Amino acid sequence: MRKSRFSEEQIISILAEQERGMSTSEVCRRHGMSSATFYKWKAKFGGMDVSDARRLKTLETENARLKKLLADSMLDNSILKDLLGKS
Repeated sequence: MRKSRFSEEQIISILAEQERGMSTSEVCRRHGMSSATFYKWKAKFGGMDVSDARRLKTLETENARLKKLLADSMLDNSILKDLLGKS
């Protein structure tokens, strides 16, 4: 997946501009992004502050690491079951 050119802090400040009264189309034009991207960000980061976004990023990273560990463990378990079944 492509990395965003905006950091979480920048995204939150862009959303705050719209919340302060600037129109959505003006915010999108000013920052060079589509309205679909704006609304996707609003769904994910709406109502957050910078510390919440950092915490979310940390939790997402930890969740991905734990999912990988679980997948590796399940693969090892499956291999051991196959070996024991064929003996």
